[in-house]
Amino acid sequence: MTSDPKLESCALKPADIARRVAAELPDGAVVNLGIGIPTLVGNYVEAGRGVMFMAENGIIGAGPRPEPGEEDKDYINASREPITTLPGASVFGHADAFAMIRGGHIDIAIMGALQVSARGDLANWTVPGLGKGGIGGAMDLAAGAREVYAIMAHTMKDGGLKLLEECSYPLTAKRVVTKLFTDIAFIEITPDGPVLREAAEGLTTEDVQAVSEPRLLTNGPPGVLSREETP
Repeated sequence: MTSDPKLESCALKPADIARRVAAELPDGAVVNLGIGIPTLVGNYVEAGRGVMFMAENGIIGAGPRPEPGEEDKDYINASREPITTLPGASVFGHADAFAMIRGGHIDIAIMGALQVSARGDLANWTVPGLGKGGIGGAMDLAAGAREVYAIMAHTMKDGGLKLLEECSYPLTAKRVVTKLFTDIAFIEITPDGPVLREAAEGLTTEDVQAVSEPRLLTNGPPGVLSREETP
């Protein structure tokens, strides 16, 4: 994540981030899972909550990742990873999937991010100068979903900031991110500015502020983002 030893020692693992995002989802929501860490979120949502996961390649009702050896090559997500289907799941064409997205029928899109601005601008499809990246369906999802939950490492590997006053990378969409989950913080993007809700265990508001360009608003000490103990 970064060369800062304190931040590195406190940083959450991808599974920890996915677990926290899953806990934030409202019951009954229709949710699209983007590429990368977002694909893990479905592993941590209890079936009884009624959350319906949708993939833009044409499925709604996707379940958690199958057990090794039980994969079905006909059931994959947008990352081409194997998935399971829940009772009542539906499989349909790509055009229908994007009609759902563009028609405003997705409650929450969970998307990876390269940069997020203080007002919720999202940049997640290319890094200038590298000549890589394609926007694909990211623009449709970011603009079409009612909310966007963004996931990213809080800083670049060299310590460069990713939560900025203004994004320096090409934007995917403006003012769409409502909640930001990083490896050290949970931040809500509000009309008044970014609010630090939780920080990784062992970190203070000052620690998170030191690696965030915008001024972070608080309502007292932040809650604690816990890490799962590993054997």
